[in-house]
Amino acid sequence: MTVSPTPPAARTARRKALLRWIAVHSLGIAAALFFVLPFVFVVLTSLMSDQQALTRDLTPDTWHFENYTKVFETPGFLTWWKNSLLYAGLGTVLVVVSSIPVAYALAKFRFRGRHLSLLLVISMMMLPPQVVIIPMYLFWAKQMDLSGSLWPLIIPLAFGDAFAVFLLRQFLLTIPDEYVEAARIDGCGELRTLLRIVLPMAKPGIAAVALFQFFYCWNDYFGPQIYASENPAAWTLSYGLESFKGAHHTDWNLTMAATVLVMAPVILVFFFAQKAFVEGVTLTGVKG
Repeated sequence: MTVSPTPPAARTARRKALLRWIAVHSLGIAAALFFVLPFVFVVLTSLMSDQQALTRDLTPDTWHFENYTKVFETPGFLTWWKNSLLYAGLGTVLVVVSSIPVAYALAKFRFRGRHLSLLLVISMMMLPPQVVIIPMYLFWAKQMDLSGSLWPLIIPLAFGDAFAVFLLRQFLLTIPDEYVEAARIDGCGELRTLLRIVLPMAKPGIAAVALFQFFYCWNDYFGPQIYASENPAAWTLSYGLESFKGAHHTDWNLTMAATVLVMAPVILVFFFAQKAFVEGVTLTGVKG
């Protein structure tokens, strides 16, 4: 069976359609390249030899995947990984669990002082953390004797976060009140209504808040620098990466490999939860 050649007119039409698609999406393609190319450069450099990483070459002559093994064998790097997972994972769970009841009350309850409470939440969002860092450090270091650990960063997350409360409240407003009222009429208490009716419909908003908090904790440099800098065993990846760079300032291939290992969990989490994240962020802006 022979395949008939594609007519010249069809090839011309496909070429024109491709050029038209590129022209229409040119700004999007340029923006994507602006964000993707630095990451590609970091990955390619991480696979070079230490001599080639100092040259202007853009692609490795030979692929050195063992660079990633060397990074993990660096003393302290695996500990920084565990600390980052503990801080980001436990901090995310605590923020979500503690913020949901507050957001539910602000969105679905009618009580005196509700607007003032919301105003306080918004005010807390505008307060820079540097403003309260000195009294907070004195409290955790002098009164609680917890300096040199990550607990001064994790424990406060059990009492909610203003941004998480505001984002969840905005999402819960998009859930019709009729569902909540119907559950109350059928005899559900407030806790059961929240757990059985509201939370299943609020999964996109909860996912968005969880991802925001995970990214914040994973990338946090300021907090570990203040509370854990005196104890290398309590460093996180974001803070330990600076020490790693200082120890390998001429081995750019190893520094880039460590950078990839720091970025990889955040990128993987975002791609796996991208749909829920985008849906949650979009719906929180529907109703204010």
